[in-house]
Amino acid sequence: MLQFKRSRKRKHPGFSLIELMIVLVILGLIAGIVGPQAMKYLGKGKSQSAKVQIENISAALDMYRLEVGSYPNSSQGLKALIASPSGARGWNGPYLKKGEVPLDPWNNEYQYKRPGGSGQPYDLVSLGADAAAGGEGEDADISLWKK
Repeated sequence: MLQFKRSRKRKHPGFSLIELMIVLVILGLIAGIVGPQAMKYLGKGKSQSAKVQIENISAALDMYRLEVGSYPNSSQGLKALIASPSGARGWNGPYLKKGEVPLDPWNNEYQYKRPGGSGQPYDLVSLGADAAAGGEGEDADISLWKK
């Protein structure tokens, strides 16, 4: 009778605690390696998206200048691309497709200043993830004139 019990197979086979722990450790190692790499690419994607948006807004500013005769001043800002500012002859907008000024990928407003620095007609900047001037990596400022 004793031998019969040893040779009998379990009715409900399952995983042992050690096997489950090994699987969890392996999954943790994979997540620890893949997670930071994925976040790095996500940050690069937002920076690239901001560059594309800045180029699109810049094209709208150029179209505004062609029709009105000058770029909007700092007080008019980018809203001049959506609604005609007072005294803007030849305004034929809105110059942005969706009828609103987009936010940068970090949900902050783009900074517009006219006249711009370094002899540029205007400055158009995203302040990056930290929404503060300066920074490195994902926090770096993104501008049309800086490459």
